[in-house]
Amino acid sequence: MTAYSGIPKLGEGAMPSLDEVLLQANDLPWRDKSLKGVSEKMLWRNEETGASIALIRFEKGAGIPAPHSHASNQFMFCLQGKYEYTSTGVTLTAGCFYWNPKGNVHGPAIAHEETIVVEVYDGPHYPIRPSWYTNDEDAR
Repeated sequence: MTAYSGIPKLGEGAMPSLDEVLLQANDLPWRDKSLKGVSEKMLWRNEETGASIALIRFEKGAGIPAPHSHASNQFMFCLQGKYEYTSTGVTLTAGCFYWNPKGNVHGPAIAHEETIVVEVYDGPHYPIRPSWYTNDEDAR
């Protein structure tokens, strides 16, 4: 097994040949997104398809402000906290697995306490950049 200090990305041509990759997520810094109170640790991304795996942290009171849909399937596993989709009452707490199918409109959402989820997309996140992000990187 090879320990890799960077973020593995497929399709870039610069990725070393590795049989296995091990990241210590605790050693990666949180990257603040342009939506206040939301940050991420990108664990893996396929640049060709847009698929990704990331840790997402929502500070208490932060969340997604409007209904929206995704360009691929969204999966989340809640590690800690309490995160609610307010239009439906669907609430993630530690140990909950959430699947939102491609194209399904959901949201808004709010973190009732600091929440950390593992978020997986099997393709690109959004069909177009949502208005709450001020840059394209935050919507990838």
